[in-house]
Amino acid sequence: MASIKGILRNLLDRPGGVPLTPYQKIVKTADGRVDQVRKLDELPRPDMSDLAEFCAVAREAADRTLGLRPYDVQLLGTLALLDGKVAEMATGEGKTLSGAMAAAGYALQGKRVHVISVNDYLARRDAEWMGPFYEALGVSVGWIDQNSTPEERREAYAKDVTYGPVSEIGFDVLRDRLRTDAGEIIVPAPEVALIDEADSVLVDEARVPLVMAGAADPGDAVPEMAALVRQLVRGYHYEIDEQARNVYLTPKGADSVENLLGVELYDEHEPGTLIELNLALHAHALLTRDVDYIVRDGKVQLINPSRGRVALLQRWPNGLQAAVEAKEALAPSEKGEILDSITVQGLIRRYPRICGMTGTAVAVSEQLGEFYGLKVAVIPPNRPCVRVDEPDRIYPTVPDKDAALVEEIQAVHETGRPILIGTLDVAESENLAKLLQRRGLEPVVLNAKNDAEEAAIIARAGERDAITVSTQMAGRGTDIRLGDGVAELGGLYVIGSGRHASSRLDDQLRGRAGRQGDPGGSVFFVSTKDDLITQFVPDERPPAADADGVVRHRRGAYLVGHAQRVAEGVNLEIHRNTWRYTRLLEHQRELILEWRDKVLRGDAAAKALAEADPERWASMPEDTRDETARQIVLHAIDRCWTEHLAFLTDLREGIHLRALGRMSPVDEFQREAVAEYKALLAEVEKRSLESFESPEPDLKRPTATWTYLVQDNPFGTEWDRILKRVTAATRRG
Repeated sequence: MASIKGILRNLLDRPGGVPLTPYQKIVKTADGRVDQVRKLDELPRPDMSDLAEFCAVAREAADRTLGLRPYDVQLLGTLALLDGKVAEMATGEGKTLSGAMAAAGYALQGKRVHVISVNDYLARRDAEWMGPFYEALGVSVGWIDQNSTPEERREAYAKDVTYGPVSEIGFDVLRDRLRTDAGEIIVPAPEVALIDEADSVLVDEARVPLVMAGAADPGDAVPEMAALVRQLVRGYHYEIDEQARNVYLTPKGADSVENLLGVELYDEHEPGTLIELNLALHAHALLTRDVDYIVRDGKVQLINPSRGRVALLQRWPNGLQAAVEAKEALAPSEKGEILDSITVQGLIRRYPRICGMTGTAVAVSEQLGEFYGLKVAVIPPNRPCVRVDEPDRIYPTVPDKDAALVEEIQAVHETGRPILIGTLDVAESENLAKLLQRRGLEPVVLNAKNDAEEAAIIARAGERDAITVSTQMAGRGTDIRLGDGVAELGGLYVIGSGRHASSRLDDQLRGRAGRQGDPGGSVFFVSTKDDLITQFVPDERPPAADADGVVRHRRGAYLVGHAQRVAEGVNLEIHRNTWRYTRLLEHQRELILEWRDKVLRGDAAAKALAEADPERWASMPEDTRDETARQIVLHAIDRCWTEHLAFLTDLREGIHLRALGRMSPVDEFQREAVAEYKALLAEVEKRSLESFESPEPDLKRPTATWTYLVQDNPFGTEWDRILKRVTAATRRG
């Protein structure tokens, strides 16, 4: 019996294994109340202990206010969200309305809901679009974006349901952590996070730290190094590893640089020159304009690798950011010390209740379970998907692939069938557009340079004769409806110009076609020289092409799939490793915030200082001493925490070398971090007392603060790279 139970449990825990039967019973009961609810002139406030009643009333409210009558499958999605699950719903199946119904349901239970999106546009659009529906149920709704003022934010957070991009909610949390007046706090205590595009927020963005910085200084420009590395030749002066994540000088390169600079590069007492050189070399050799970043309005703007869009407010760690700016001959951006930070994963885990929705959750169900304790409920489509997904078309070289891709686009376009081409980066999208224009075709290009026009461009992609070239999943959140006569032509035809490092991104691109039972088709064009294959399976020998130049041997398809699985495994391990290091930091932050909150809102500071120095306490004016004590202790906590973050950053930079001594870097990091935290607590008390006893305590705070996101250094830390080279050399020996 026990073994049977185990088997059943494993079946239920498989990806997408959440049983839908309980939800289906509720929906069936709700369906039986349709006529009863339709007759009501005024909809009642639903009793949330009766979910069938809630579904019936919410469905009628959506119909009356939005002209959208939820399908049964949308109600299934709503119930999965109310059950704390991630609902996988295909593109065009109505996730926005399902999410709004779930958010209203949580609000009617008395819970405060944050609907978290990937960008400003979706947050505002969905809040305004769903507004009448919320109003009909007596639920208030608001939204924030990067342009919201403090008062607008306070007003939005006071609503029952607040829509906002994950970055802005995170920045508001960071700002609140530095408040010195409890009345200035904006973000209420977290209760429910309902996450749109859950895989993107919870997995792709999970490692991204959100940063609050202060004490602005000019960045360190290194124009001399940028000029120097331009003279270096790959293969002679430097080499790049197989996965294009590391670059390093050859012995001849090191000699050349030392002669040019007149310094000894590997002087352990003067490491600055080597660090500057390596940063400049990384910027030169491994970061490509219009692939990894664009230059717009005189600034380097990063491109989000999972969405192909400009990553607003994101930057690399200061040194690498400055190196790219010097490479492009731009003025250095400001930098300063980090006052506080939080990863997206840490931000989301603050919420006692987490749920989400996306079109591609099963592929990351392992990570959703491992990092958030979430399970995936796969919601069937309202109508069966009839999209035709063709096998990959594989070619031996990139030029062969591009030539075949252009031929296919031209041939299909002559039939009038609309085509959506998903490219891997900005440079590729613009190159493809030029190739098509030479054939007399006029594609509409949507990439990270014009993402403000995204919604309108994508919405027209299903019209007859349309050719739309898009970087990855730009246009997310916008339905592509078929134009007149397009269904008879086979519907929207989606073409991928290459496989992504994640199968989810391929599935998201495919999902643009075949919406709500529409006809459609998809195919990917792949080269055995694509970066995915050369970086992740460089030692694999691809099969030869047939006489017509196409690789049809089954090993070709295996090679593409294998490379993608390796890439996904690498990214998963990066996620796990990042969380191993940040988990302890998040716990320490929780403890320090509990302490800080007691000081901010209560009399903890007054009691501590009065007990430490009764004589000094008695000599102070009674009407100001409580507030003075509060500000003294808050200042000490904040300064010590800033210094603690700086210590941990430096510690992690070098901790990987412990592996050479057969020690666990993570264990060593945690051991030292715990000891340093204990010292921090004593240091706060010491500094508080010193300031308290000083006639003029120095409680200065940064004159300016700003927020940004730190994109992971794509090449790891300097010590990561050194360790890899040492380990590789040891193995060769």
